Amino acid sequence: MTLIHFVILALVQGITEFLPISSSAHLILVPEVLGAEDQGPLIDVMAHAGSLLAVLVYFWRDIGSVAKGKLALLQGRITPGGRLALLVAASLPPVILLAGALFVFDLVDALRSPMVIAISTLVFALPLWAADRYAPQMKTTEEMSFKDAALIGIAQMFALIPGASRSGVTMTAARALGLTRTESARFSMLMSVPVIAAFALISVIQLAGEANPAAGLGAGLLVAVLSFVSALGAIAVLMKLVDRVGFMPFVIYRFALGGALLIFAT
Repeated sequence: MTLIHFVILALVQGITEFLPISSSAHLILVPEVLGAEDQGPLIDVMAHAGSLLAVLVYFWRDIGSVAKGKLALLQGRITPGGRLALLVAASLPPVILLAGALFVFDLVDALRSPMVIAISTLVFALPLWAADRYAPQMKTTEEMSFKDAALIGIAQMFALIPGASRSGVTMTAARALGLTRTESARFSMLMSVPVIAAFALISVIQLAGEANPAAGLGAGLLVAVLSFVSALGAIAVLMKLVDRVGFMPFVIYRFALGGALLIFAT
């Protein structure tokens, strides 16, 4: 792959990772559109590492509170940060179990097709629109129940379908449960930390089995930096946009992208 391909991949990863438009769909499509080979595990690791760092930086207060809360939990005390950590933990089992099953039975690649992406991009736009249009805005993460977190975690299972969007399905579920728009986006992104970390770990394990795991390290570092910068900007834009106008711009984008993909896939 050329340098320009790596730059495009990094920017696409960073911009789309936390927007409800499916980063995996865009990352699968970029090599096809550019006529390039798959970017490989090293670039995947570095792109997701940059995105993960962006979340940690933007939500540093929440991350610090969670870290302190975990220490308090070990001492038998539940602080707001500790409760937030438990809420995130309650959301994880469904996606971990399903991802493990797909990996064991080698079904991951079966979903990576333009037609699947096109259909899921369109289908999952509808509940995002409906939840944002009709659900009340009455809860914050502090008022969430563990049942709410578990239900959002169940919704996150659909994120394993390319085009569904992890952030999209989790924000949809959060809004349907009555969380405000900004709190839905906030909890979705905090949920992403262990998920992205787990994906990066799998990629590292895959990378360790390659003949020359350090090959392309310079390009990987560039991808990480660009992914971090673009993801940080995308998070800031998302938080301001959903607070002012809601999720409708992303619904419109999904319909446009899904329609274009259907034409491309047929």
